[in-house]
Amino acid sequence: MTSTVRIAVVQPAAHSGNREHENVGRALQYLDEAAAAGAKIICFPELYPGPANPSNQFSADALYERARSLSVYIIRGRLEPATDGKFYVGAELIGPDGTTIGSYRRTTPTGPYVYRDIPAWDFDYQSADDLPVFETEYGKVGILICSEVYMPELARAMALKGAEIVFFPAGGLINELLPTWRTMLWARAIENLMYTAASQSLYGVEEGVGQIAGPEGIIATARDPGVLIADLDLERTRWLRSQQEKIEMPKQYRVVPGTLDWVRPLAGG
Repeated sequence: MTSTVRIAVVQPAAHSGNREHENVGRALQYLDEAAAAGAKIICFPELYPGPANPSNQFSADALYERARSLSVYIIRGRLEPATDGKFYVGAELIGPDGTTIGSYRRTTPTGPYVYRDIPAWDFDYQSADDLPVFETEYGKVGILICSEVYMPELARAMALKGAEIVFFPAGGLINELLPTWRTMLWARAIENLMYTAASQSLYGVEEGVGQIAGPEGIIATARDPGVLIADLDLERTRWLRSQQEKIEMPKQYRVVPGTLDWVRPLAGG
């Protein structure tokens, strides 16, 4: 494992409906831009470039070849068939050899309901029940989707499995939730001594949630469409996880270290 890695989250100006297929070509351009800037792990938003609805039929297989040619990891969003005509909201991790490493399938909220009040979610959602963590040469990576950032136990479970970076690809139209969303994204980094990263698809004039955070501070933010890049010091977070808090002045850290060792069963649990 390396001690540093440069990552990118893409916050695209996205198309939906009968123009959704246009996202694929733009996604390839974003990948070229991120790779040219040195990013080794590149994350797209929830269900981007798609298809985000089973009524839209097109292929995004070009991403596999682009991962291979650029030698990068890609996290892409799509619906994945479940059972009985239902679909998982999936985030697939593609490796630098152009093959699938694995997928995270949204676990929260439990199915079948999720956001059926908008046309884009006119499909039967199936929740999953697994929290995989993926091994890379840069360290262990986890993926959670969109509003799962509000569920602290999900990121903590991944941290206890060794995840050092957790990506939170989000959908669109976060709007009034942006302040708490950004706070939760940083909170997940603080309490788990990890890096967190998020972006969303932008469909109009809304402000984006793009943010990359570490336990000791927010590293980068983006409101507009584009590629957000940051260098992650994994040696630092590994050191923070290995230490325990000391009563000393000045402190060597801006976050309480060693908190992953503080796990204990609740009384009566």
